[in-house]
Amino acid sequence: MPAPRRRRSALPLTLSATALLVPLATACSGGASDTDGGQRLRVVMAFPPAQAMSPYGDDAVTLSRLAVIEGLTTLNSEGTAEPALATSWKRDNPTTWTFTLRKAVFQDGSDVDPAAVVRSLNAADKASPGPRVLSDTGITATARGADTVRIVTGEADPLLPQRLANPSLAILSAAAYANGRVDPAGHATGPFTLASVKGAVSATLERNDTYWGGKAKAPGADVTFVADGTARANALRTKAVDVAEYVPVSQTSLLGDGLVHAFSSARTNGLSLNTARGVFADPAMRAAAREAIDSPALVKAVYEGRADTARGLLGPGVTWAADARTAPAGRAKAAGKAQVGKTGQIVLATYTNRPELPEAATVVQQQLQKRGFTVKQVVRDYAQMEADALAGKYDAFIQARNTLLDTADPVSYLASDFTCDGSFNISQLCDEDVDTAVAEAAGTAPTDARHTAAAAAEARILATDALVPLVHERFVQGYDDTRVHGVSLDPLERTLITADTHVG
Repeated sequence: MPAPRRRRSALPLTLSATALLVPLATACSGGASDTDGGQRLRVVMAFPPAQAMSPYGDDAVTLSRLAVIEGLTTLNSEGTAEPALATSWKRDNPTTWTFTLRKAVFQDGSDVDPAAVVRSLNAADKASPGPRVLSDTGITATARGADTVRIVTGEADPLLPQRLANPSLAILSAAAYANGRVDPAGHATGPFTLASVKGAVSATLERNDTYWGGKAKAPGADVTFVADGTARANALRTKAVDVAEYVPVSQTSLLGDGLVHAFSSARTNGLSLNTARGVFADPAMRAAAREAIDSPALVKAVYEGRADTARGLLGPGVTWAADARTAPAGRAKAAGKAQVGKTGQIVLATYTNRPELPEAATVVQQQLQKRGFTVKQVVRDYAQMEADALAGKYDAFIQARNTLLDTADPVSYLASDFTCDGSFNISQLCDEDVDTAVAEAAGTAPTDARHTAAAAAEARILATDALVPLVHERFVQGYDDTRVHGVSLDPLERTLITADTHVG
């Protein structure tokens, strides 16, 4: 994360985040369950629910990481689509696909049938605001026979099987759709059922005994949501939790190798500049901001060397990017320091949920000030600020984005974040050349030619200076590998807890 549509305020961090973990640790007292056998998992997550667990925003990623929801397909570590609720599929023509469903039941006992799949996919297509994964295409699903579904896309979409693995396109039962909202609790298909949610504080999962893939090894999970990264690390250190999501880099040496597990990612942390209004509507000012940023200094000062220097929008987690990348052309000439100094104050915003970002914001503020900018920082929980960021209320916004999160292909990220109609366009960019380049990449089959087209679109976006890459992150998840097993270290960030995750 982050990704789209966080709206509701989370629990203020003036309340001790560590205190939130005390009831959980006390209630579980080691996590034993006499009725179901085995130990319940105790998990602390970084991002609290912000849309009542709606599948159409970031909460869908949380539900996927907690093994609650599933789509027709899933992705392997290479980003290739594999069967999930669909056992097979074929492409009938450039815009039409047929998917064959497996025999499965929802957590409420109803059947996973073509009608349910059609309802879920068409509801996602019509949702407002829509899921980011559908920002560059529409889908229409219809039932075909007892176990098949036909899906038609608005444009030729060679990546539809990967797209359907996105958590926002999860398949839910009819009972999930009521009173104008979508409620996945008890209506999904994953190995764990979402039993309850207590606002932005905690959630309870129970094992889904009818899961088509076999019963989960743990009887359930007790989940807390704590934005404070140090508090999450402390909970892991004191054994108040079994799994801690996104351990801060600053805590890794304190926890030791047995508790921290780092791996490469496709996440790029970048400085989004508001191209529509304010100081950075001027390309010369954006160019000045870009020249002010010192990525190696950020890697050293903030990430203690546990990140990669920014090379573009697509980092080392996108394995082909370095070879395909071309240099941006036609960039604006940067404004000089004297000219920059005549501008008014700019607002630089970021969020607390990823603990390195506020530190990065301080370093970026200093770098911008050295260039002549007057900078005010705004730092809050992500749930409290995403709506403002998407509305263009900040001059600059530091965010961490997994460039493969939507379809395991960066073209969806380029479309959602940088095109005129993109649903996650924090920089407010609307550039005809960018739209053309992204559309060309989107229409290219998934071959080396697609990589070339995506790299060309990346170069066109970088030429606008709508986003200044800061660093490419490495992920760190926390758990004791001598007692906790089956945790997924997923560079795509789709999975964390799985049916195989257990204590013992």
